[in-house]
Amino acid sequence: MAGSLNVVAPDLAHDAMAEALLEHGYIVIEDLAPDLTARAFAELAPQIEAAPFGSTEFLGLRTKRLGSLFRRSMAAREMVVHPTVMALCDRLLLPHCARYQLNFSGVMHLEPGADGQTLHRDGVLYPLLHPHPPMVMPVMWALSDFTAENGGTQIAPGSHLWDHDRVPFTDEVVSAEMPAGSALIYTGGLYHGGGPNRGNSARTGMALQYSLGWLRQEENQYLANPPEVAKDYPERLQRLIGYDFGGPYLGFVDGDNPHRLLEGDRDGIAERTNPELDAAADKIEWLRWGEMAAVATPDRAGETTDAATKRPDNG
Repeated sequence: MAGSLNVVAPDLAHDAMAEALLEHGYIVIEDLAPDLTARAFAELAPQIEAAPFGSTEFLGLRTKRLGSLFRRSMAAREMVVHPTVMALCDRLLLPHCARYQLNFSGVMHLEPGADGQTLHRDGVLYPLLHPHPPMVMPVMWALSDFTAENGGTQIAPGSHLWDHDRVPFTDEVVSAEMPAGSALIYTGGLYHGGGPNRGNSARTGMALQYSLGWLRQEENQYLANPPEVAKDYPERLQRLIGYDFGGPYLGFVDGDNPHRLLEGDRDGIAERTNPELDAAADKIEWLRWGEMAAVATPDRAGETTDAATKRPDNG
């Protein structure tokens, strides 16, 4: 494990995890759920084997990807609501929304020979200059060991605080090495990307990304998980993928709570909000455009990495 990585134990207090995440832009939680990730890998392995390689260099000509994970894996349904992940979503995202949501789900499987991905920020999905408060919180679960040799996700620690146009220098990038069952959690402002696989074994990760409930989701969860499929999911997962309000009066269907679509006959009065949701909305810290000042960028000479400012994806 690289000494420069910000690694925390799974039993660290959630407040301390959140503080470290906001300071460094990421944390690596070692051995967070090894049994659960092993189950997910076993369920997904045949589907990964059958999946095609990417069609562009950014998607990876030696990289396989899967989406719509909750239709494919029972273990993924548990991973997406892991208590530690939910606790960090509460701390990072709830200050600026009444509800957070699942933004993206996917598997990234890098075969030997896969090239490294262009470093990028997931948060550039949304037209806001960096830095800004967290709007997206991605989690990369290691279904297999992540090493520098086999393409472990590359990150630029602290880059979530950089000016919008600042890109990483080569010596500012490290590989998020971690054993299977661990999780890399970062903010949408952190530069990152899948590393090149120069080893003899594949690297497999599961990305589960969360965002503020008033943002458009990157993966269309209602097509990936239509009502006839989502009705069999646990209720917490149903609401997380969007069968719930994103805030008061946000996301209703026929003037009613979207979760009613999954409840059979619609009994009771239609609601576009409720007291619990109103109370959560009252706690939101309102955002002002241009409120955050950019962190000064020091003048320096050196080799910069290739970096993308308009092509978000998950490594």
